Amino acid sequence: MIQNAVILSTGDEITTGKVVDTNANYLSDKLAEIGIDLVAVVTVGDVLDRLEWAWRTAIEKGDVVISTGGIGPTADDLTTETIARVAGVKLRRDEAAVDHMKKLFASIGRPMPENNLKQADFPEGATVIQNPLGTAPGFRMPVTIGGHTAHLIVLPGVPREMKPMMENTVIPWIAANRGTDQVYAVKIFQTFGMSESALDEAVAGLIKPDEAKVSFRASFPQISLKIRVEGKPGEVDRKLEELAHRVREKISQFIYAEGDTSMEETVGRLFIEKKLTVAVAESCTGGLIGHRITNIPGCSQYFVGDLVTYSNDVKSGVLGVSEDTLKAHGAVSEECVREMAAGVRKRTGASVSVATSGIAGPDGGTPDKPVGTVCIALSADDQNFTRRYQFRGTRDWIKLITSQVALDWLRRYALGLRIADSTLFRR
Repeated sequence: MIQNAVILSTGDEITTGKVVDTNANYLSDKLAEIGIDLVAVVTVGDVLDRLEWAWRTAIEKGDVVISTGGIGPTADDLTTETIARVAGVKLRRDEAAVDHMKKLFASIGRPMPENNLKQADFPEGATVIQNPLGTAPGFRMPVTIGGHTAHLIVLPGVPREMKPMMENTVIPWIAANRGTDQVYAVKIFQTFGMSESALDEAVAGLIKPDEAKVSFRASFPQISLKIRVEGKPGEVDRKLEELAHRVREKISQFIYAEGDTSMEETVGRLFIEKKLTVAVAESCTGGLIGHRITNIPGCSQYFVGDLVTYSNDVKSGVLGVSEDTLKAHGAVSEECVREMAAGVRKRTGASVSVATSGIAGPDGGTPDKPVGTVCIALSADDQNFTRRYQFRGTRDWIKLITSQVALDWLRRYALGLRIADSTLFRR
């Protein structure tokens, strides 16, 4: 019976701070969704005796130990070797894994280095977990220390490889071995426009503790609200939908998606549904809005173009911003972005456009327009709206929050919501 877990993250790049361990956050969420209690997250560098200590400690504490990293082809990838040492077994080579690696290298027209064969070696007794996207398969095996048996699950550290393996193979296996007929169902709302405390306050009392577990996660610039329901098969889905309905009724305008969906994905879906097109004029965001929009497959159906007009001369010459406007109000002004939005819509023929101009820092601010001052405009046949904001944070944070607000304006426009209610970050 699997009731609790330990997460083990390995690698000198993590212990030295060069890489942020996002894997542990992801794994924690996934385990919580199926009712597994997380005992600890252990982070350890690529040193054999430290790795052995970490594995022995984790095995003593958890019913299942999930490891990411340390199964690459290089000399400092020691996870597999360490587990064989802890379990007191030898390594064996899996020929199917060798064949998979050879095919991967052949598909990109490159010879396979000999050291990649190391990734096909597994401790005796291990069950291989296929990795469709990379050369490092994972594996699963039981190990007993001091009378306690833990199931070790070893996955690659690369998130794009690890996550599909976790969701398609590991989570179903753990759920099937929980030893209970109780199941869990989860609904995640992606929200924007309310602070975490305001969101908590808004939904307070909607869901009683004995009905479900409600949790929040701030992941700039959005906040996720998660509802987790436990019950018998056939009951949990009905119960979850009833609770989700309460949340939607309370904060619907701030919910931009359900599940693992980005703001730009939501905008794309809405613009296709409404048969709208969009163009962007960017100054302080430097193309970030266009970049986010074009990350979504199928964006050519609604995205017309993005004009990055950083200098005043280009704002004037390309977008038609009046020189009088620039002299009287400056580039960072509601007057300027209003003309930028109108100009890019006129040049491209888009249904709707947004424009940004601001001072992202760390310098360039003035008493009247300090760092973080950002102006955004939306232009459409039936609506023109501008607003000045005062954001705080680093340069990249200011650019990101500006792009999020602009995308939220587009979402609201497509839904017929008041853009004026878009965010609490107003000046």
